[in-house]
Amino acid sequence: MSQQTIIEVGQKFPLTIKRLGINGEGVGYFKRNVVFVKGALPGEEVTAQVEVVKSNFSEAKILKIRKSSPHRQQAPCPVYETCGGCQMQHMTYEQQLVEKRDMIVQSLERYVKDISSNIDVRKTIGMENPWHYRNKSQFQVRKDGNKVHAGLFAEGTHQLLDIDECIVQHPHTTLVTNAVKRILERLKIPIYDEETNNGLVKTIVVRTGIQTGQIQLVLVTTLAEMPKRQLLIDKLAAIDPAIVSIVQNVNPKQTSLIFGDRTIVLHGKKTMHEELGELSFDLSARAFFQLNPTQTVHLYNEIKSAAALTGHENVVDAYCGVGTIGLWLADQAKEVRGMDIVADSIFDAKKNAEKHGFTHATYETGTAEEWIAKWSREGFKLDVLTVDPPRTGLSDSLLHTILNVRPKRFVYTSCNPSTLAKDLSQLRKIYNIEYIQPVDMFPQTAQIESVTLLVRK
Repeated sequence: MSQQTIIEVGQKFPLTIKRLGINGEGVGYFKRNVVFVKGALPGEEVTAQVEVVKSNFSEAKILKIRKSSPHRQQAPCPVYETCGGCQMQHMTYEQQLVEKRDMIVQSLERYVKDISSNIDVRKTIGMENPWHYRNKSQFQVRKDGNKVHAGLFAEGTHQLLDIDECIVQHPHTTLVTNAVKRILERLKIPIYDEETNNGLVKTIVVRTGIQTGQIQLVLVTTLAEMPKRQLLIDKLAAIDPAIVSIVQNVNPKQTSLIFGDRTIVLHGKKTMHEELGELSFDLSARAFFQLNPTQTVHLYNEIKSAAALTGHENVVDAYCGVGTIGLWLADQAKEVRGMDIVADSIFDAKKNAEKHGFTHATYETGTAEEWIAKWSREGFKLDVLTVDPPRTGLSDSLLHTILNVRPKRFVYTSCNPSTLAKDLSQLRKIYNIEYIQPVDMFPQTAQIESVTLLVRK
């Protein structure tokens, strides 16, 4: 058997790109070595130069595109190359949808190889207008001389890109963020310095209601004390009459997590109001809510279709956030129970259920595995389980609990094809994988959401 050729940093070679990797980079093979090439598209022939060598793969950059893909286009964003927030603007949107489905297929081939070809992976549901869809921005704040900058870190660095307009963000989030930057600058409010861990304002978070037009503004700070407090609040409130909630979140830790545990209402209400289909939700600053409400309606309708409720089923909504999925199903369920580890989200979920008159929906703070196991011991019969976990997928303890409790129908919403496929390798012991429906929640990025229907064997 021929040996793998050793690749070295700086080495140049021609490469044919076979597919896209999970992070949107091109994947090619040089003498049996896997090579990831940022910005390369399937079908392209490039000259690549190696930049990083690991034990089982290498990373390279494009020196020259020798044969270009018919799906390549000029990225419309001026900071696309450096930002890293989007990974696929250089590809036509129609082809993005094709490649995202393929990412799911690739993951299945890796983790459930023997049955992968029999799994029905449907065409990706895309957007009519794949721009300006994000309803929430979280921009880091730093100072350069007297200027206050807000934006995202350049990919792989802690160098802040000052972003005045992001073309995947809703225009209202951009307008408010830019106004806050100018106010902080004029009032000389201390700005956080990452190197010294001094300063006050770390992050500007803006969420806008796509349906209601309401805006929530959050300043994440290192301390609760705020200089020129009332003047600052007055100026922030005057940015736009649509701002109904201005809150301060205190996060003193040096961490990649945006939010701390303490939230203080500075102006208006603790929550903002948003509508989704026929439902409406009150959202506190830390509560999770889908970033693309337009596609969320498609996603939740797919979940509802997969759940196939008749009015007689007990439903559990794990990782429930503010209760969106469970409440979407509530009108066709006998009972809905949900849980989340964020107490603020559960508070909102209870309020949202009450507001809609869903007396058969209850919510608890804690992990899915502890509550599902507890309810099972108490004799609660779980008919339909729906989960929407973080990118890490289901914990081993939750998988174990599901395999023990064995709900009849299981609707798995995933934002990571790799962890989905890994979890399916366990779940297939007692479930048939009926189909997977990809939904493009984040156009221009390599992320793909999907809804998988599992039915107990």
